[in-house]
Amino acid sequence: MSKWMGLTILAAGVAMILGCSQQPSGTAAIIEDKTYTVTPASVTVKAGIVTGEVTEMKVTERVEKGSDRVVSPAKLTGTLKLKNTSANETVRLVAGKILYIDAQGQPIKLEESRTEPVVKFATYGSERLDPGQDATQSLDVEFPAEALKAKKLKEIRLELAYIPSPYREESINFTVSIGAGK
Repeated sequence: MSKWMGLTILAAGVAMILGCSQQPSGTAAIIEDKTYTVTPASVTVKAGIVTGEVTEMKVTERVEKGSDRVVSPAKLTGTLKLKNTSANETVRLVAGKILYIDAQGQPIKLEESRTEPVVKFATYGSERLDPGQDATQSLDVEFPAEALKAKKLKEIRLELAYIPSPYREESINFTVSIGAGK
């Protein structure tokens, strides 16, 4: 009798394990990137002694195919290339802020749960530009859902914060002589 009871308990345990395991769901949701073109895709920018260009701009959000439910909110991506055009000042790039401006000239707000679209110049060397030097930075910032509506977005504003400081190169000559070799 105890032999049969042991097998019954074992069988019940196996049935519980198999019965409680997750079965693969019928169809998994397909997630796809929905890309919006930005026209123009490249623009020239100028802020004081800093010039440059923003290229390869596009807006992408991830959506569930079929239902169009947004899985990942929209982001603006592209490449920002800046150049110090000064002949005698070094520029230390502090930060950049992006604003999305509507047809009435007002900023379009981001949804509450999203972070401000800020460009950080954190990589070593890209935050300092000597005269004539340039730096390239990737853009990957939040984009407001409201701006995706037709004719809502008029312009994108990039506000740069930088610190200029005098840059000088000078030569120093000093007299030397070489003694006899031993």
